Amino acid sequence: MSRASAIAGHPAAFEHDQPSPGSTESADAIAVSGRLKWFDIARGFGFLVAESPPIGDVLIHFSVLHPHGRTHLPEGARLNCVAVRGERGFQAREIVTIDLAEAVIPAPRRRNPDRVDPASLLDQAGDIEHASVKWFNRLKGYGFLIRARDNADVFVHMETLRRAGISEVAPGQLLRARIFDGPKGPLAVLVEPEE
Repeated sequence: MSRASAIAGHPAAFEHDQPSPGSTESADAIAVSGRLKWFDIARGFGFLVAESPPIGDVLIHFSVLHPHGRTHLPEGARLNCVAVRGERGFQAREIVTIDLAEAVIPAPRRRNPDRVDPASLLDQAGDIEHASVKWFNRLKGYGFLIRARDNADVFVHMETLRRAGISEVAPGQLLRARIFDGPKGPLAVLVEPEE
């Protein structure tokens, strides 16, 4: 049994003792266990607080979760991993075990009963009119348009853009929209690119 396997208690934990060509990783891989501090799903990484040995934070990139069929982890998950020191600190090269027993699993999001599917309002919306993008946040999944005729802010949901085959918008981009003037304000129920 190799030195590394003895430390990790896992025969495959240190299957690569040398870094790959062109790698900036150190050849000194160590077995680390600890608890996940946080993981940003949108950015695809998070940090483990190493408890044994106490080496500080260890970067957990989503790519090392793939062998476990995961793309992210909840806060508080306990991990055993193989870490290497890079230019910016320690990074997990392999996840050996994942324990979710003490993880903080977020409650499933409940659908807001007041939320209306914009497509269901198409029959009540006005005619196509010109608008431009004020701002749009992909992470939040919504943004606002500016209606050309009166400069009113118009809420637009990502699903409305997706239905139109629009994957990205930028401030100032010209669009055409059908707008429903509802009790919460103007809502884009259909958008299309400006021709």
